[in-house]
Amino acid sequence: MITLLDYGAGNVRSVINAIERLGERVVVAATGRDIRDAEKLLFPGVGNFGSMMTILRQKRFVAPLLAFLGSGRPFLGICLGMQALFQGSDEAPGESGLGILPGRVTRFDVALAVPHIGWNGISVKQPTDLFYGLAGDEKFYFVHTYHAPAGDPAAVLTTTDYGYPFVSAVQKGSIQGTQFHPEKSGAPGLTVLENFIRKDRALTIPAKCPSRTRLAKRIIACLDVRANDQGDLVVTKGDRYDVRADGSVRNLGKPVELAGRYFEEGADEVAFLNITGFRDFPLEDMPMLQVLKETSKKVFVPLTIGGGIREFTDKNGLTRTALQVAAAYFRSGADKVSIGSDAVFIVEEYLKTGRKTGRSAIEQIAGVYGNQAVVISIDPRRVYVHSPDQTAHATIATAQPGPQGEGYCWFQCTIKGGREGRDVDAVTLARTCEELGAGEILLNCIDRDGTNTGFDIELIHAVKQAVTIPVIASSGAGCAAHFAEVFAKTDVESALAAGIFHRREVPISAVKNHLKGKVEVRW
Repeated sequence: MITLLDYGAGNVRSVINAIERLGERVVVAATGRDIRDAEKLLFPGVGNFGSMMTILRQKRFVAPLLAFLGSGRPFLGICLGMQALFQGSDEAPGESGLGILPGRVTRFDVALAVPHIGWNGISVKQPTDLFYGLAGDEKFYFVHTYHAPAGDPAAVLTTTDYGYPFVSAVQKGSIQGTQFHPEKSGAPGLTVLENFIRKDRALTIPAKCPSRTRLAKRIIACLDVRANDQGDLVVTKGDRYDVRADGSVRNLGKPVELAGRYFEEGADEVAFLNITGFRDFPLEDMPMLQVLKETSKKVFVPLTIGGGIREFTDKNGLTRTALQVAAAYFRSGADKVSIGSDAVFIVEEYLKTGRKTGRSAIEQIAGVYGNQAVVISIDPRRVYVHSPDQTAHATIATAQPGPQGEGYCWFQCTIKGGREGRDVDAVTLARTCEELGAGEILLNCIDRDGTNTGFDIELIHAVKQAVTIPVIASSGAGCAAHFAEVFAKTDVESALAAGIFHRREVPISAVKNHLKGKVEVRW
């Protein structure tokens, strides 16, 4: 039996599902006594270090947690649960950690996108039972802005490279911790969890451990989900955001089944975009919550959910904040939430005042769950001009002239599924959302949506140059070569597609095989 320390933040459902998938029973610690009496304790932490430690103290979990850590029984901390073992973190200078390991957790200081998001390898430094049965060259899923120090070299279990080597797993006696998320790392991650559960494995160093590791480019499968005319949730796909054909909503399959298929085919992440307004539903009855719960039972890679992450009042008159909506999605299996139209309104207000309020959906969710949990989905379209002087917006010189021969353009943000343009450009929106606390940009393109003509390289380059957080390229992929092109011509960390995967025109495996030898991929 595994006792799981759930302090109330982040996605623990996937951890529970992974443990149960391995045939083990999970008990969630509700009291300090549950922690003290545990046989094996699993501590998955997600979000903000200060928020985590504050909640642990409020729940009076710190003393029993320290007692357990000193008992010699098996402990596994995941991500923030590992960082909690140290004396403190620069993320929350006023908060003390558990102090089991010396040193302070520090922010990445690299000329790369931060957070560090995606699939990276590990270099194992000492024998352990945790990686028994692995070849050593597997990749695991990371999502973090801060990393642990090597204050006690004897406790460093693995390192990973991202600009420089950082501590990605620790081991001190029966205490183990991973910066990566085994519950989101596919088959290798399940192996790690099974080794922790069984605790009967030989101490080994896998044979193929690299001396240096590299972050892989991510291939993300996106599922646009909406209700059809019969009221059933289906996966659909638009042509320049029009999801109807011959008067009916395109039905490409059931959300949970398709997500499961993409996981088996090698998708690095799965994203759901809820394009039906469910604002009349009580929060606990929202259809996408059930989709996430069922998907997280069979899909062990990251899940992102977008659509409806805003304050709303349901048919019963109950008002829910964006933070409450996001919390419900996280508790149902999501790892990240994507904010679309509401991000435009947030930025418009910020540009008027120049002040952060702390009340926007971006700021609230990032403050509790960490900036890596907030993705901004941008839906821009080209607006052509003859000269940059014709607009106050960020323009580019384009190799694709406009209908009147215009040699410049800017990228207008839209809302309402692309039906309404706003007076804000994609570059400004992305940069401002990063300032407000977002951790990733999902960059769509109305002009390329459903065209299968390739990604808009000029748009992607313009936005990527403006931010320091990761960018996901989206819209226009029609073949494997388009993925190779976007990775070769821009610095984006990942690329997303929908229609070609749904129709099986280009399987995910074919994309990854095409990319092998050109870029680093998880395959």
